[in-house]
Amino acid sequence: MNKSAESIALNLIRRNFNIKNDDNKPLIALAGNPNTGKSTIFNGLTGLRQHTGNWPGKTVNRAEGYYRYKGREFLLIDLPGTYSLLANSTEELIARDFICFARPDITLVVADATNLERNLNLALQVLELSTNTVLVMNLMDEAERKGIKIDVKKLESCLQIPVIPAVARDGKGLEEIKKTCYRIIREGIKFKGIQMSYSREIEEKIAGLIPVLQRNLTFLEDKINWRWLALRLLEGDKTILYSISTYFPVYREAVNIIQKGDVQLDGVN
Repeated sequence: MNKSAESIALNLIRRNFNIKNDDNKPLIALAGNPNTGKSTIFNGLTGLRQHTGNWPGKTVNRAEGYYRYKGREFLLIDLPGTYSLLANSTEELIARDFICFARPDITLVVADATNLERNLNLALQVLELSTNTVLVMNLMDEAERKGIKIDVKKLESCLQIPVIPAVARDGKGLEEIKKTCYRIIREGIKFKGIQMSYSREIEEKIAGLIPVLQRNLTFLEDKINWRWLALRLLEGDKTILYSISTYFPVYREAVNIIQKGDVQLDGVN
């Protein structure tokens, strides 16, 4: 598929999320745990250039906005606050499916600097799905007051993605967010991102499952992280197959073959 056709196909999928972006503004998703200041960052970036509603077919609030930087407009989608992408709730399902299928150009993960260990759980899950990720460490002033010191440069080195310290309620870090996103889009930067490793048994099952998925879901080539998909199926998460058939209905039969077990997926119940 050529670049133009790929762009049209991606915009058609994005319309399932009520994203109308025919002029192809860079699409940025804003993810994070509840109470991390994610909405404050969204409001700080978009100002009054936003509107709200519900996600299609859901009663979960949805916010969309725009901001301009150096003459270029960026489309920003505020995802529901969630602690993970394991699809155990409607909010998790929306966030997971948006990052997976709408394939934002950049995902900003907002973390609470005072509770880094818990917040990094979501960041690492997003990194398994998409390495086009930037971590925003919000509430840095609160962390400092509590005597918490975060080595931002070392964290960047460990995660292999940009890490931006911020105090959103004071507007600190917003300019750096804009600058970083602009540079990523302008230069077409792709981050490697850290890859989580598991036990030898799990890694062997992942390695055996990926070729099976690639053979039977060829239409997903370059559209999904195969390792991430293998992990979800090994966990017994069949909701991802339902989502694939939803966003790629023309290939529903191929997905049904896997759902019914006509294709042997070693290790998947």
